[in-house]
Amino acid sequence: QLQLVESGGGLVQAGGSLRLSCAASGLTFSNYAMGWFRQAPGKEREFVAAINRSCASRSGASTNFRDSVKGRFTISRDNAKNTVYLQMNSLKPEDTAVYYCAARMGPYSVYKASYPYWGQGTQVIVSS
Repeated sequence: QLQLVESGGGLVQAGGSLRLSCAASGLTFSNYAMGWFRQAPGKEREFVAAINRSCASRSGASTNFRDSVKGRFTISRDNAKNTVYLQMNSLKPEDTAVYYCAARMGPYSVYKASYPYWGQGTQVIVSS
């Protein structure tokens, strides 16, 4: 049974940092693209970042970010640990949301409907 478990959320002041982790089990992790999405109260769940399954390229798996987090967030994966990370720096109050990781076979997607597997989410609150 495929399972995704997020951790690392919490309360942080604006300008601070958090690193979210998503531990995967029940799948061949290296075969899956991974995405991070977030949902603020009263809003739609939105794409944050994604990373392709690993490849032999020296530059590593390709990534994508929503415009508002570019330069502040990075996404990485450790296939030996079946874990994907979202490093969030220079956090802003508008980053406050529940953050979800998601998995899909094939290339990453920015569309939540493309991901069949989801974690339960971890809350991030950024105070001003």
